[in-house]
Order: sequence, then structure tokens, then C-alpha cells
Amino acid sequence: MNIIVCIKQVPDTKEVRIDPVKGTLIRQGVPSIMNPDDKAALEAALRIKDGMGAKVIALSMGPLQADAVLREAMAMGADEGILVSDPQFGGADTWATSATLAAAITKLEYDLVLAGRQAIDGDTAQVGPEIAEHLGIPHISYAKELRIEGDEVIVKRQFEDRYQLLSAKMPVLVTALSELNQPRYMTPRGIFEAYREKQVTHWQRNDIPVESENIGLKGSPTRVIETNPKVMKAPGTKIEEDVDKSVQYLIEKLKEKYIL
Repeated sequence: MNIIVCIKQVPDTKEVRIDPVKGTLIRQGVPSIMNPDDKAALEAALRIKDGMGAKVIALSMGPLQADAVLREAMAMGADEGILVSDPQFGGADTWATSATLAAAITKLEYDLVLAGRQAIDGDTAQVGPEIAEHLGIPHISYAKELRIEGDEVIVKRQFEDRYQLLSAKMPVLVTALSELNQPRYMTPRGIFEAYREKQVTHWQRNDIPVESENIGLKGSPTRVIETNPKVMKAPGTKIEEDVDKSVQYLIEKLKEKYIL
């Protein structure tokens, strides 16, 4: 079995800052991590590999520094890492991203494509299903549980108030929730192999069979009109008085806000 896992390097949202003038993310000095939902998808692929044997390829699109998450994926157990990176791919929205990744996938043999439900720096949940549509294969999203039975993938799909149990014949694309599993840690041997013995394959524009009108900023129909950074709340006040004084303090503050 051949499994492709789409992963993305994202800024750690615990330390994200917004430029108050431009309204854009300040990425300088912000650590990057593997997108959590994608890591769950990778763990699902590795468990299939452990249980029944499979070749797992981690695929990412992004700047050259995304090499780091691919090496992390290999250190966890992925067999190969492929980075699709070219200035012409810059500024891509979900349509252009999915078109580029789908074109890259057509160069590979695959039975199952796994991806995270959504990325924490975008939260669109669009790229996975769009890749499947470009490839012309079925897709199942929001996977809470996943197993392989013969030539079918069985998925427990999560909704807010219920579950669906779905099956699809391979090839199929499945998007995973972070709750799907608990991803494993990198192993010392895996780290050594990922950084000393294995190489990340780099594909540029000329390596990807995708139409120019579907890539990068020019191929992105989405247009951001305005962004507004979230206004941070002022720090709270800790009251270290007895009950009566604390209650009186709260009453005065509520009166100041015209709540009482």
C-alpha cells in the first residue's frame, strides 16, 4: 500500500502576533510547527504501516524552511519527504494550493491520501476535499476513527451532534481530526536517519504538471479585502481583600460600567 500524507508547516499560534498597522501575521521570530491535524493524519498512516505494511510519503508545499517538518515526519517514521517549493507558488489560496498539491500527487503511486482537516493558520478545511476533486477520487472528511478492510477505508466521521460510519474504495482521500489519535514522538534513530541519511526531495515549478493559471497569487480567486487584528483584553485585577470589601469593589466596578 502507498500512502501520501499532506502536511503543512504553520506558525505556532500560541505565539502569533499581529502587525497593528498592516493587520497581518508577524512571522519573524515566531516558531513553526507541524500542523496538529496533519500530524494526526501522519500518525494514522504510520499505524497502518506498522499494522499491515505500507510506504508512507510526506508531501508539503511551502517555503524552503518547510524542509524541517518533512524531516520531522521522516523522524517519526515516514519513508520519504517531498517539498513542493517555488516562488511562483507564493500567495496561493486554497484553490491554487490544492491544484498544485494534486498535480504533485499525480506523479506518485497512491492508494490512500491523508491530510489534516484544516490548518491552524487558515481554518478553511478546504484544501483536502479540493485535492480529491482535482484528482477525481472520493473523499471523507472529519475522521475520528479510521481502519482498512480489504480494498476499503472505513471512517467514523464526526459531527457536532452525531457520527457517520462511511466506507470508500481506494484510492480515497481522508481528512483527519487531531482527536483521531495521539501522534508518536520522533525516535533517536529516526532523527539520525532523517537528518543524516535521508534527503528531502525538492520539486519546483517545472517539476509539477499544473496549469500556470491555477498556481500562486495569480491563480488564486480569493481576495482579502481587509483584516482586523483581534483586540486583546486588558489584564484582570486580582482582589486580595475579605469578602465584604471584595463584593463592594465589584459593585463599584459594575457601576462604573453602567451595569448596575
